[in-house]
Amino acid sequence: MKKEIVKKEEVIASRVPPGLVEYLKKYEQAENVDRSTAIRKLLQMGLDEWKKQNAVSLYRKNKITLARAAEEAGLSVREMMVYLRQGKIAIQYDVDDFETDMKGLEVRLGNQQSGGGAS
Repeated sequence: MKKEIVKKEEVIASRVPPGLVEYLKKYEQAENVDRSTAIRKLLQMGLDEWKKQNAVSLYRKNKITLARAAEEAGLSVREMMVYLRQGKIAIQYDVDDFETDMKGLEVRLGNQQSGGGAS
């Protein structure tokens, strides 16, 4: 049997301006975390926001659907709709989208009624 080696984390080095380091120190103190943890948390927060903004950009250009935008952003469709509303972005939802959603709802309801469990 072949043993699989899983690399859990990767080291990333970066030079940052002094002003950024000062805010990083404030964050470390406020969150009571070490430098490495602070950088990981802030990087995750930044990437989470970028995923949302990127999904919105693609959605506004009609390159992806609302459901796909939500998936790309790591949100539920409902959360994505709230995010769009907060950004004053019109939700593009037509008859085809409605019919697709209704078919999905029928399938989920059918599964629940037949004992397929909750989704």
